[in-house]
Amino acid sequence: MIALIGLVTLTLVAVAAIATVMATNLFVASMWFGIFSLLMASNFFILDAADVALTEAAVGAGVSTVLFMGALALTGEKEAIRSRVSWFPMAVLGVLALALFVATFQQPMLGDPMAPVHQHVAPWYLEQTPNLINIPNVVTAILASFRGYDTLGEVIVIFTAGIGVLSVLSFKPKRRQTISSEALAAKVRGVQHHSILRVVGKLVIPLLMLFALVVQFHGKYTPGGGFSAGALFAAAVMLYGILEGADRSAKAMPEKVMLRLAAFGATLYTSVGLVCMLLGGAFLDYNVLWPDPVVGQYFGILLVEFGVGLTVTTVLVMIFNAFANRPTY
Repeated sequence: MIALIGLVTLTLVAVAAIATVMATNLFVASMWFGIFSLLMASNFFILDAADVALTEAAVGAGVSTVLFMGALALTGEKEAIRSRVSWFPMAVLGVLALALFVATFQQPMLGDPMAPVHQHVAPWYLEQTPNLINIPNVVTAILASFRGYDTLGEVIVIFTAGIGVLSVLSFKPKRRQTISSEALAAKVRGVQHHSILRVVGKLVIPLLMLFALVVQFHGKYTPGGGFSAGALFAAAVMLYGILEGADRSAKAMPEKVMLRLAAFGATLYTSVGLVCMLLGGAFLDYNVLWPDPVVGQYFGILLVEFGVGLTVTTVLVMIFNAFANRPTY
């Protein structure tokens, strides 16, 4: 039954991907891309990758779709159609697709205990996590502790990407008449003229934030963590900006405050590693944070996951506010 459901979702993924490429209206393409991400999240869940599924649903189907909408507001709805067809890229893509299709027959069967992935470090993680860290969610243990360096690099990349996007969007050409975000919001104030959307949206926002808190601080026991929780928090703020106007979202969460919080989240992660070194351990070796190494692992993961969630939330909110409040020229 599960295999049949997986086959159906994979088929729908292919349909959504083709529809995304074929759509000439960029708004329609963005909607199809959101559907594609949601279907991919469903596939991840079928494969028992619940953490990845939750992150894909929050980031791919939720936040990315909103950011695409913000980008379209600065461009146009229609794609520029080329009259000349380039056959060479299509041929390269066809060969690559054929190679990937043939390679799938060389992959091990799903759930095969002799698959290479089950003969590498995965068994060690599964065996040692209860003894060394003692949290049920092995994924969180791997990301925040065993592979803490990788996660720190991802946090720095997110913070750097946020600064880059803000730098690009803050550019304002000179000698051109503009309409400020306040004047634009006075003409179009979110979706206030849709009573049902506003009522339902205001009911969803606190529930979304509560769920984000659960994902953030319960991610050691159930699927979750800082990345998915940060995306959920940001989605709640974006929903508020859509309902009440992006200028109100920007006033509620000023860019300067958000930038400092994003830097604080990345600094908190790094500081935990430095404290570990000052206490005589290695960088991000949480064992030295408490007399009981298992308790030290617990508090270390709790702190770094909070730093991840804070950075992800603030960076996504800043990008949304920068898109939505960019002056119209």
